[in-house]
Amino acid sequence: MLDAFSRAVITADTKTSCIGGSELAALKSFVAEGNKRLDAVNCVASNASCIVSDSVSGMICENQGLVQAGGNCYPTRRMAACLRDGEIILRYVCYALLAGDASVLDDRCLNGLKETYTALGVPGTSAVRAVQIMKACAVAHINNTATKRKMDTPQGDCSALAAECASYFDRVIAALS
Repeated sequence: MLDAFSRAVITADTKTSCIGGSELAALKSFVAEGNKRLDAVNCVASNASCIVSDSVSGMICENQGLVQAGGNCYPTRRMAACLRDGEIILRYVCYALLAGDASVLDDRCLNGLKETYTALGVPGTSAVRAVQIMKACAVAHINNTATKRKMDTPQGDCSALAAECASYFDRVIAALS
């Protein structure tokens, strides 16, 4: 897993130069926004079970066949697996948001996910829809616009962090598509 500092070192090393200029400015900004980043991660992680359950419920509301006999969320064992997978995906999105880098998400969560879901017979469209709803919920929590379980957010504009978080969910959606 790379964080912003490791990534800057690797980039400078590949150019065989010292860290300077724009790299230092980016690191300075990363540190200055650190409390906002921690608060955003805390807000999403603290509401993880709500975000995941709302996302799976939303997916099921749109496709009632998933919970009927023969559906991919029937019996309860499959529903539990769906909720577990949603929590795992959300956890790795939180890790990526904390580090400011998607490598942990790519390496430990998305690598082979589509192939695994295909082998297990998990419908890709349903998985993508659940992640889309998770994305909307997480972004709403970061921007403090969620209708439930609002938390105090740091002073200032969190739109950049919300956009960063959304980009990690977009990576998950692309990996499942």
